Amino acid sequence: MLTRFAEESRTRSLTLGEALDSLDEAAYAFITLILVLPFLQPIPLGPLTVVGGLTFAALGWQLWRGHESPVLPQKIRAVVMSEKSWRILVKVCLKVVSFCRKFTRPRYMQLVKNRRGQKIGGFILLSAGLLMAIPLPGLPLNNFLPGLAILFYCFGELEEDGLMILIAFVWLIISVVYFALFFYELEHLGSFALSHYLVSFNKLGRSATILFY
Repeated sequence: MLTRFAEESRTRSLTLGEALDSLDEAAYAFITLILVLPFLQPIPLGPLTVVGGLTFAALGWQLWRGHESPVLPQKIRAVVMSEKSWRILVKVCLKVVSFCRKFTRPRYMQLVKNRRGQKIGGFILLSAGLLMAIPLPGLPLNNFLPGLAILFYCFGELEEDGLMILIAFVWLIISVVYFALFFYELEHLGSFALSHYLVSFNKLGRSATILFY
């Protein structure tokens, strides 16, 4: 189907909205696969991570609600991609799909099929997107770990492989634990700094009292 898009773009203007409507539910995996690739690096991307996370969360909410294809702003749907752009996009997508087919196959299909599969996929995208959207620009892996959950969701959806969905949940749990440990340490350091400040303030107060008398 992706190759067909590239061929059609040679004879007529093919908008992004038309292509996504043809993909039906696979459009979610198609969009998220393209969007998540830049986030699969350990270096935080600052505000871009927040914007990307909110985008994934919005797509997840739509999938959870049962939209057959993503509802995008009209300006984005009306974007006309050139034949060259389509061919580059197809090349990248097919390389990713060829790679994941080395270890994926249809199994546990109840996790990716029908309404249940929609809700599971929507939950993964929504949760991973919200985690990614937490504004922590100095925290390593804040986009990488949720990004892995999204990536494996794409593998599971494209190849109808429920095992990839389970692996996506594993990465989601790892992400939650990672963020929870960070906030725990942040709270611990904050409490330590506050107690140290209060002790120093009390000592200063006692010294001032002695000098006064």
